[in-house]
Amino acid sequence: MFTDPISDMLTRIRNAAAARKTEVLMPYSKLKHNLANILAREGFVAGVEVIEGSLKQLSVKIKYSSDGETVVTGIKRVSKPGQRIYVPMDRIPRTNGGLGVTILSTSKGLMTDKEARKQKYGGEVICQIW
Repeated sequence: MFTDPISDMLTRIRNAAAARKTEVLMPYSKLKHNLANILAREGFVAGVEVIEGSLKQLSVKIKYSSDGETVVTGIKRVSKPGQRIYVPMDRIPRTNGGLGVTILSTSKGLMTDKEARKQKYGGEVICQIW
């Protein structure tokens, strides 16, 4: 049993992209589903699908560019179970000078750094992706 399901999800996506897989399956949770939807909305993954069955699973389609390279070049888990990282609205980090996305967990749910700055929310920095 793993203690950090978000780290597991990000590692599965990173490994699937490195192995040139088209999709990756993982156990379902609402947090993972919301995180995957943000990644799809920001253009880092091609699609997200919930697979019903005896155990619900989340299917994430890996996105590749026209030259065959993966769109995701890096994923970093920032806040970990052993050390949570919380930031106020004015200290939300920019990923690669604004070329990547920082995902935060706020009181209004998961959102990107741009959305959090616009709505003036701080929160826990979940991960950075570029």
